[in-house]
Amino acid sequence: MTTIHSLYGKNSSPDVRITQYTPAKKTSEWTFLIFPGGAYSMLAEHEGKGYAEFLNANGMQAFVLEYRHFPDVFPAPLSDARNAVRFLRDNAEAFNVNKDKIVVMGSSAGGNLAALLCNYYETVDGEIVISSTDFLPNAQVLCYPVIRVTEDFGHVGSGKNLFGEEYEKMAKSFSLDALVNPKTPPAFLWHTFADQSVSVLNSLSYIQAMYKYSIPCEFHMFPAGVHGLGLADRDDDDISRHVSQWSKLLLNWLQTL
Repeated sequence: MTTIHSLYGKNSSPDVRITQYTPAKKTSEWTFLIFPGGAYSMLAEHEGKGYAEFLNANGMQAFVLEYRHFPDVFPAPLSDARNAVRFLRDNAEAFNVNKDKIVVMGSSAGGNLAALLCNYYETVDGEIVISSTDFLPNAQVLCYPVIRVTEDFGHVGSGKNLFGEEYEKMAKSFSLDALVNPKTPPAFLWHTFADQSVSVLNSLSYIQAMYKYSIPCEFHMFPAGVHGLGLADRDDDDISRHVSQWSKLLLNWLQTL
């Protein structure tokens, strides 16, 4: 069952929607807040609805955030992500959400947004704040994430869409591996070695930073597979069948938290 909520209230501006996916039978206390990828220029359905339906099938509740993206620029996506966590906690009883078991999950640029939420805590000019509730999630799942938007091994396109005219000024300061800190939540990451769009070095640099602070992290790197595979649930493709193991590994990881 799905229910659409308005993050900022009915007839609000901006109009940001969050879709609640409720499982037929809830068997887990974990709730997922999902940020689809799309280079901050669009939102990929298979990295939103697709994940939510998978989680529902495994007894978990999920929410997919339709966060603002280009031509809306920073801090709009971050503001939406922070407020989505607040929204779930503020309505925890109504939504049957455990406030202390919220996982953010993002793919590609959605992974950038999830990691930004988990590591950057400063108040930003132009940010919308719906309540004083803590926005830091309890865990993070990053699927082939964009960690840097600089020209070394980052994804420049995502950075230009996120920061707009301020890209040159802000890109280096938002290398998320450099923002990892003792408060960063535990993480599950996966990537493919062959990803030609978002280098696996993004995930590796993030893991190295988490290691520095002894933050629990599980990482899976698959040798083959293009960018943006999502659940990789194509039964007619050997590479997809191999990569698709990540979703089962994710379920196992949740049991360790």
